[in-house]
Amino acid sequence: MAVSDVKTEEMLLNMGPQHPSTHGVLRIVLRTDGEVILDSEAHIGYLHRCYEKIAESVPYLQVTPYTDRIDYLTSMGSNLSFSIAVEKLMDVEIPERAEYIRVIMAELNRIASHLVSFGTYGLDMGAITPFLYAFREREAILRLFEIVCGQRLNYNYIRIGGVAYDLPENYLEKVTDFIDYFEPRIKEYNDLLSYNGIFIRRTSNVGILSKEIAFGYGASGPVLRGSGVQWDLRKDRPYGIYDRFDFDVPVGSGEMGTLGDCWDRYIVRIREMEESVKIVRQAVKQIPKEGPFMAKIGKVLRPPKGEAYTAIENSRGELGFYVISDGSGTAYRMKCRSPAFSNLSLLHEISRGCMVADMVAIIGSLDIVMGEIDR
Repeated sequence: MAVSDVKTEEMLLNMGPQHPSTHGVLRIVLRTDGEVILDSEAHIGYLHRCYEKIAESVPYLQVTPYTDRIDYLTSMGSNLSFSIAVEKLMDVEIPERAEYIRVIMAELNRIASHLVSFGTYGLDMGAITPFLYAFREREAILRLFEIVCGQRLNYNYIRIGGVAYDLPENYLEKVTDFIDYFEPRIKEYNDLLSYNGIFIRRTSNVGILSKEIAFGYGASGPVLRGSGVQWDLRKDRPYGIYDRFDFDVPVGSGEMGTLGDCWDRYIVRIREMEESVKIVRQAVKQIPKEGPFMAKIGKVLRPPKGEAYTAIENSRGELGFYVISDGSGTAYRMKCRSPAFSNLSLLHEISRGCMVADMVAIIGSLDIVMGEIDR
């Protein structure tokens, strides 16, 4: 029988919403020809929690706990972005000590989030050990958070006007001890996974994202930087006191294959952990030893009429909050700009022509959190 006589048939294949490699309750419908992906369509909404409408029905100070549940792997960043938006509306000046505490917490949480990404990506590719290494270090960060605010996941620590509590005695020494312990571990991660031959073959030249497509879909964070675009809000549009710190912005380079592939997006997160270590070290050295940790804002907030949009560089990209105030104690309109939503939107663009097994690598390289996507 000649090759031309072989007939193929397209098939629709459901991946998720219970599939462990969809990183949450995500359903993807694949249109395949054999093992080759012709097209893919993401179906979201399985984790919808109605955050934006709830935020319009409770006082401003009560919105913060709901932001914890959006990107639940980087809750400190979600607290921070919302707080800055309301502070902009109210023209509130944040105490110096509180600004440094915010940076320390946000960068430690960035490391914790990237550790989850590193560990679960190893699991996606069939490696169990990276997951154990990642959660070993993440546990140390969660203990630091538990000491300062009593929580390990949904912190409600960064508040409008500052932070909920001052740092306990000897807390900065504990942070320094962790950083000293953690920094050498990054080399272990590279030896174990980043430059592992099998891992490179699974992730290089797969899910290639061009700069043009990334810009077209509003991609941000490591997904955008993995395509070689050096854009980081901490550098390019500094908020808080980030302009006081010296750090680099890692970008993809096509080191192991083609620029913008899964490996590039992965390695950006590994190298960002090194930069977060630099920022935390500088913040610990510069933080004022004494001073208020909360501005005097009162127990009931009624921002003047107006609107404000602020965005921060969260672990998944540009996390923004758009708030409209009508002068009352609750927001007239609240909108969350989810970086994971924009990053997931381009999935069908970078999966065409790949194999079904490659879809696992592509989804993991986007590092999505469904709570933020569905909101």
